[in-house]
Amino acid sequence: MEAAISPYHHSRTTLRIAVAAMFFMTGLCFSSWTSRIATIQQTLDLSEAALGGVLFALPVGLMCSLPFSGWIITKIGSRNLLVAALVVYSLSLVTLGLAQNVIQLVICLVIFGFSSNAVNISVNTQAVAAEELYKRPILASFHGLWSLAGFTGGLIGVFMMRMHIIPWHHFAIILGIILLIVFITIPYLKNDKVVDSGPVFVMPDNSLIKLGAIAFCSMICEGAMFDWSVIYFKKVVLAPIDWIGAGFTAFMATMALGRFVADSFAHRFGLKRTMQISGMLTATGLLIAVIFPHFYTALIGFLFVGAGVSSVVPMVYSAAGKSKTMKPGVALAAVSTLGFMGFLIGPPIIGFIAGLATLRASFTLIAMMGICVTIVSTKAKI
Repeated sequence: MEAAISPYHHSRTTLRIAVAAMFFMTGLCFSSWTSRIATIQQTLDLSEAALGGVLFALPVGLMCSLPFSGWIITKIGSRNLLVAALVVYSLSLVTLGLAQNVIQLVICLVIFGFSSNAVNISVNTQAVAAEELYKRPILASFHGLWSLAGFTGGLIGVFMMRMHIIPWHHFAIILGIILLIVFITIPYLKNDKVVDSGPVFVMPDNSLIKLGAIAFCSMICEGAMFDWSVIYFKKVVLAPIDWIGAGFTAFMATMALGRFVADSFAHRFGLKRTMQISGMLTATGLLIAVIFPHFYTALIGFLFVGAGVSSVVPMVYSAAGKSKTMKPGVALAAVSTLGFMGFLIGPPIIGFIAGLATLRASFTLIAMMGICVTIVSTKAKI
């Protein structure tokens, strides 16, 4: 029999700030890794195809977490899972910078992927709890802070590269920041631990599968931009060395901005229309970058992609958190797992296609995922 969840003794504003801090730290951790992928690729002398193979370790870690995350969140609650997983996540970030060969890097990426899924599920469960207190959509703004953290992490990465600071020193600084913020924030997160073992694995119902499919397609595009935008600007656009991060920065800027306005946009125009426009913006932006692989045109294309993917995931998660058939944590585990699989599978697929053909061919395929977002959204009852 399920026990009552402990009441929240702080104000809703306090919870919102605490959850926002966790979203920012999560985004900072992941973007710190992506900002140094090109450096690590060069250090280990990996080709595009080899890098694609290595990056498959991330979805492997995620797949290993599937039977764990949805179950453990019902055992210890999203607050405890978030704290534990975020600590492991940031520690594994440092190990990525310490990896001396491909085998070590793959092992570290599996751990990084495993913990990333647990962090993603638990932090979004906390966000849904905050949204319930406000009685209005606010979840997209949390994802906006995640994107803002990505933008910040990208800028920090550019600075670290220009200062010739090696990745593990860079990552150790990020680890210190994250541990400090986690320590300060713990008392203000919502303790939602309940006495309920829950099933080890729960199959999502049809409505959640549709939401997961939309998230999957959009997050393939998002993951591709995180892991390959810098390399695309370096090897296809042929941007000056000091500007190879410009595309990623542009993408993160419009992604963050889009998430801060997504709630009001969806409230005015509806979820379906928001998803349709998002998919078309994503596809259009990627195709612009492929057809016109020059600095300014590619930059404009990446701005479009950021705007396109910005609203999809937070809207999907918000809808999943209101599921009538599953608890918020379990429903989010189901949907976010499907979505995050796309986020992690996209980059290695790009690497394999680039090895067989070109990076432009890879980005063309990813553009089709944007079109799929529009198609699935049109057919889904959302």
